[in-house]
Amino acid sequence: MEPVKRANAAGPKSGGSMNPTTVALRAQRQAARRSRKGLSEGPDAQDDQNDVTSTGNASESDAKNRSKVPAGDGAGDSGPPATTLPTTTVNRGLGRQRGRVGKEMGELAPIIIRPAAAAARPRRRHWMLLFSFVALVVVPGALVAAYLWAVAVDQYSSVVGFSVRSEETSPTPDLLGQFRQLSGASSTDTDILYEFIQSQEMVDRINANLDLTRIYSGNIEHDPVFSYDPAGSIEDLVEYWARMVKIAYDPNTGLMEITARAFTPQDARSIAQAILNESTLRINELSAIARADATRYARDELDAALDRLRQARLAVTQFRMQTQIVDPALDIQGRMGLLNTLQAELATALIDIDLLRLTTDADDPRIRTLERRIEVIRSRITDERSRFGAGGEGPGGEDYATMVGEFERLEVDLQFAETAYTGAQASYDAALISAQRTSRYLAVHIRPTLAETSRYPQREVILAVFVLFAFLVWATGALIYYSVRDRR
Repeated sequence: MEPVKRANAAGPKSGGSMNPTTVALRAQRQAARRSRKGLSEGPDAQDDQNDVTSTGNASESDAKNRSKVPAGDGAGDSGPPATTLPTTTVNRGLGRQRGRVGKEMGELAPIIIRPAAAAARPRRRHWMLLFSFVALVVVPGALVAAYLWAVAVDQYSSVVGFSVRSEETSPTPDLLGQFRQLSGASSTDTDILYEFIQSQEMVDRINANLDLTRIYSGNIEHDPVFSYDPAGSIEDLVEYWARMVKIAYDPNTGLMEITARAFTPQDARSIAQAILNESTLRINELSAIARADATRYARDELDAALDRLRQARLAVTQFRMQTQIVDPALDIQGRMGLLNTLQAELATALIDIDLLRLTTDADDPRIRTLERRIEVIRSRITDERSRFGAGGEGPGGEDYATMVGEFERLEVDLQFAETAYTGAQASYDAALISAQRTSRYLAVHIRPTLAETSRYPQREVILAVFVLFAFLVWATGALIYYSVRDRR
């Protein structure tokens, strides 16, 4: 700034023309003054502009004259030469807002103007990124699309829908019976059926009936991706079965819908019908098991009562064979009748002998005959009565009292066994009737359908999922690469 001031001070004293640097500084100051005052037009501004123009013209002519005179030869050249500022300097002391004044009037500071950035050009890493995208996303996607639309064989589907119903009625109007009547679907049986359809047992049964290996491996040479390898094991066939048979099951309603796929509509419907048949058989087996469980305890009790009854009857038979008495009660009644008859004859003989004694002499032979008769009858009565005592012997050699007591015990056991058997039989019949009232069956609401058009494989979905997965893999790899590169 010092050379500029010296140049400004030397100009008027020498009486010559103004220095070009001084003229430029004045022009800049006048422009700054107008910007501070906010004046764009007016008489003062026009006068200032005229002064600047005239001064500039004089300065240009003076500069031309000085350029022709060697340094130090001019008479009017007093003082050191003025310092010329760079053409890239501007007044940075001026504010951008109206009325803003710089800290120092006329303070100048150089501004370095950098050259504009060059146009961006693709580098090697950009080409590598593009090549990786093509190699990992575009090319695999094109190959998958070509296989799906040009190689993959059409698949047809057959739909079958059913539910397991359990209708149970109770003849008694109790709360449990009403609850059983309201229960229409057995979720437990449906869950069992859901697992059974996906099991190896189901695959074995249908494979034995329809030859699933032949159905699923018919296009192995043309479509190896979506076909089954006939050399696979039963485990491989079960895995392929899970791909070709889809189950939609709603636990709330108990409805089950099965979609079976194959390479022909007829094979798909045959598989769906086989699934329905095997499911019906399994539900029938579950019903038989449920009925067997319901009547098992009643049947066991009936068998025990029947065995007890057989043992009681066998004991009575052995007793009769041993004693040679069919019914001791009847035998006793017969012996008691005989005893009563003997007593009656004894009474008659006593009456007769008393009459003879009143009418005849004591030496009458009829009296002696009646006396012997009376003795015989009394002896017989004594013998008959002794049979019923402790020392009496029955037909088998045992005393009659023990024999009758044993028979009465056997008779009581027989009666108890018969009563128990009657009760067990009634309980078994009731349980059997109750089990028969409870029936489980397969209610079909969608019969196996026959497809007309192919819906599988879902080419658009498979291609979209593959491309999305490939893009995610590529994007993840690119992000990892640039993250590692930026850390170096």
